[in-house]
Amino acid sequence: MTVHSQGAVTAPQDAPPKSAGGQQTPPMTKGAGPSAPRRGRKPLPAGWLPYLLIGPAVLSLATLLLYPLIKNVILSFQKVDKIEFIQRKAPFNGVENYTQLLGDAHFWTVVVRTFAFTAANVALIMLIGSLVGILLNRLGKWMRLVLSMALVMAWAMPIVASVTVFQWLFDEQFGVMNWVMRTLGFTGYEQHNWFESGFSTLVIVTVLVVWGSVPFVALNMYAGLTTVSGELYEAARMDGANGWQTFWQVVFPNLKPFFTVTTFLEVIWVFKAFTQVYAMNRGGPDRASETLPVFAFVEGQSQGHYALAAAISVLTIVMLVIVMSFYFRLILKQEEEQ
Repeated sequence: MTVHSQGAVTAPQDAPPKSAGGQQTPPMTKGAGPSAPRRGRKPLPAGWLPYLLIGPAVLSLATLLLYPLIKNVILSFQKVDKIEFIQRKAPFNGVENYTQLLGDAHFWTVVVRTFAFTAANVALIMLIGSLVGILLNRLGKWMRLVLSMALVMAWAMPIVASVTVFQWLFDEQFGVMNWVMRTLGFTGYEQHNWFESGFSTLVIVTVLVVWGSVPFVALNMYAGLTTVSGELYEAARMDGANGWQTFWQVVFPNLKPFFTVTTFLEVIWVFKAFTQVYAMNRGGPDRASETLPVFAFVEGQSQGHYALAAAISVLTIVMLVIVMSFYFRLILKQEEEQ
């Protein structure tokens, strides 16, 4: 510092300036600034990382699903029967397979049967599954655990094994159902054939499908009910609402997304159900219990009409896409309301 004759003190000229808060700004050291990007490696755009992470999964799905789908669509425009299959020829015949199907009365019978089968199963699954889910929410800890374990075991049972059990239950000679019907006093159930018609066969398949699908809906319903606040139930009781009114005014509005998604999934699963229908009675008797997936399999593998079976599967996919379009419209509508 320099002291003048008047007594004023001045700072030396080479001293660093002070900040407004009285603190000195530390001098910049070498290397303290932002590091320069490494040479030879360009940074990826910020939005590319999610696509890189899902890239292997997308590639696998394209290889396992998209390629067979494209080949199946191409096959549907060809003529491939047993002769062409043996000769390894696949001439194109345009839309002849689709024209033949759309003009076949049996095809439309199978379509109507498939939609009726799907509607009946989905309605029963959602109704019974929702009731069982509400029951799970009302039970005590140990009874809830026992029922949940029973539901999981029924859900985890292999389809072919469950079909075999149901075939035993409805066996013509040693079946339990014939014994039950005779015990209850009904006549005509001595060696009664439960698979003598397509309708009775589909009724048994419906029982099997509902039995195997209810656990999924019930457990999801119970999980959804645990998210509904108890204060809403208390407010409903104070307003004098009964059980049915509480369900529609409290439970259903809060679980509407659950009902929408679960119903949509059940429609897809039941619509494309194959193993239960085919393993139960091979689509019989006289192809009277065939649904669209079974119809396509029988036409392709049993009848040898491979291109026609491909056309049936393509039309089945188109029908599912139409159903999905209604679902997505409903989802978009719900998002706009929220």
